[in-house]
Amino acid sequence: MGPTASGKTALAIRLAQELGGEIISVDSALVYRGMDIGTAKPSHDERGGIPHHLIDILDPLAAYSTGQFHKDAEALMVAIRDRGHIPILAGGTMLYFHGLSHGLATLPPANPSVRETIAAEAQRRGWEALHQDLEKIDPVAAARIHSRDPQRIQRALEVFRLTGTPLTTLIARTQKKSDGPFLKLVLRPADREGLHQRIERRFMAMLEQGLMEEVGRLFDRGDLHTDLPALRAVGYRQVWSYLEGDCSREAMIERAVIATRQFAKRQMTWLQKETEAQVLFSEDPQLLGRALSTIGTQQL
Repeated sequence: MGPTASGKTALAIRLAQELGGEIISVDSALVYRGMDIGTAKPSHDERGGIPHHLIDILDPLAAYSTGQFHKDAEALMVAIRDRGHIPILAGGTMLYFHGLSHGLATLPPANPSVRETIAAEAQRRGWEALHQDLEKIDPVAAARIHSRDPQRIQRALEVFRLTGTPLTTLIARTQKKSDGPFLKLVLRPADREGLHQRIERRFMAMLEQGLMEEVGRLFDRGDLHTDLPALRAVGYRQVWSYLEGDCSREAMIERAVIATRQFAKRQMTWLQKETEAQVLFSEDPQLLGRALSTIGTQQL
């Protein structure tokens, strides 16, 4: 686990090579095809011959839930162990990690009819008005969900309309945890300023590698929009706004870097709750050896 730009992918690949492992991506953006540069998706060469799972499995038009990740990851862990290999879960979507280790509430599956009704209401009244509706029925969820987060507003309202019970109440009920056990490693930079510099350098490198062209291809499809989970990924949303003519290139870069820093801060807040995790530092010249040493004391 770790914040964006901390070096998780490279370390996971090295560990897999040393331990006979296969990597399960824990990243809500890497699941999408055609989104390679902006997600820092490892190329086939960079993967070093290590099998990677839950990468390039969906079109950006599709949605991928925490519940679906939980189901897919559980099946993959069993299959990888059956092959005599070690499952290595690596990524920065903390909600996915949390679902595996702490459990998921049993929630109703998505209902297309209810979702279409809510989306139509949003078209007429706006998502902020629907967020106000959510405040009345589930103030705890409304405080957690931003008023400009249509996916989560829609899901919270959908759950209430299907069950008559607030999402917060359902989440608090019995949850199904993964069988585990897990050895948790947190990879993080030694200081925040260093991480900020890495984030800025990485985004500028993405632009040089063709991020604008990559987003342009998605933009030109004509069937995608920024309310989709895929296009809310940091970097993509800001470049999309630039392509729509909403900001200058300089403003786009500034917004993307700031948004990525804010994302990393949220990830770090999640990681502070992982009190049983072993912390490793990105800048450690003995990083691989230290990680192997930590793993060596556990029963895998």
